[in-house]
Amino acid sequence: MAIRPSARWRARVGEQATEVATGARAPSDAFLSELFPESLLAATDAALQAFESEVGTLRDRDDEQVLEAIKHVVLALNEINEDHDGAGYETEEREELCLYIDQALTEHGIDVAALASRRGISRTEITDDWRDW
Repeated sequence: MAIRPSARWRARVGEQATEVATGARAPSDAFLSELFPESLLAATDAALQAFESEVGTLRDRDDEQVLEAIKHVVLALNEINEDHDGAGYETEEREELCLYIDQALTEHGIDVAALASRRGISRTEITDDWRDW
């Protein structure tokens, strides 16, 4: 099962907090809680949960239904990013989110490469029509 990027980010924040608490890291070197505030983590989790639910209910794996699910999650993530001053998702996070979307679709039986091919794009471009982050 694809692990949500927000779960990995939350774990990294926790690891860094533990390092600070144990003295293994100086508080001045701890930045992940600022990079990944709980508001960003919770909102991202909610958006990805909604995406998983939507993809799980697709009945015939019709391209348009799949694209609508992708559109919904990307627009939700756009809003979350905007709510965090356009800095919620940096390059690495963007890549993780796109990979997660691809993996989640694949796990639900959707051939992402074929879907992308039918649209004349690469599988790495399936979010591009709507993505601002």
